[in-house]
Amino acid sequence: MAYANIIDSNNNAIDLYYQDCGQGPTVVLIHGWPLSHRMWEYQINALTEAGYRCIAYDRRGFGESEKPWQGYDYDTLADDLAGLLEHLNIDDATLVGFSMGGGEVARYLGRHGSKRVRGAVLVGAVPPFMLKTGDNPEGVDQSIFDDMLTNVKQDRPGFLGGFGKLFVNHDGQAPTLSDELLAYNQSIANFASPRATQECIKAFGFTDFRQDLEKFDVPTLVIHGDDDQIVPLAASGQRSADMIKNARLEVVKDGPHGLNFTHAQELNRLLIDFLEKGR
Repeated sequence: MAYANIIDSNNNAIDLYYQDCGQGPTVVLIHGWPLSHRMWEYQINALTEAGYRCIAYDRRGFGESEKPWQGYDYDTLADDLAGLLEHLNIDDATLVGFSMGGGEVARYLGRHGSKRVRGAVLVGAVPPFMLKTGDNPEGVDQSIFDDMLTNVKQDRPGFLGGFGKLFVNHDGQAPTLSDELLAYNQSIANFASPRATQECIKAFGFTDFRQDLEKFDVPTLVIHGDDDQIVPLAASGQRSADMIKNARLEVVKDGPHGLNFTHAQELNRLLIDFLEKGR
């Protein structure tokens, strides 16, 4: 198992687990909440076969990475990503962030710039700003995030079971995943740190990335499902594509939030097409 021992923005050492496979231009895959690098299985297969090196790491508190009590704000999470890129001496990466992971891409570019980055991809991502406020009327009512936090504290596995089905718009009458894959996906979420699971609801729910998006200066692809019930297209992907200079928006027809599972072939095709154009 590979770990990067880095010093975070609070001057604390932390071990981040990462998987490094394939050869070629580097793609860094940043997972969603409350999953791990394992969510990228079907993308890693396709990308490595297409001639790319994939770095898929676990955010602090998730997967195989260290699970500290603190550090789940986006400044720290972006600094963790910066530490990983420095540890691996990566200078020309394409950053691919899914859902919550899109926030890390945005805050990394806003905070650290694009010196080590050649391109960015936001997949079903939370930017520009999830929370409904006076100057962000397209956002989500705070009560939604408050309810998520309450339910996670009361019965985390129970909540994640329902969330996992909504994640892929799973209907027992017209299932979008096999029962086995659905159960596997929940098992990944179940073994995340309870503390990290709670704190990251606040992070992705309440962090404003609008100024970060203004600082993007690399080719950017935004991919979003038009049937995303977790992070709706109109409030997120569409707005991010409008805010990022020269960004390209690809809308996946009938795509739920978890299109990495349900629309893997289409997602892989869009990723590889974008990467090939950047070679």
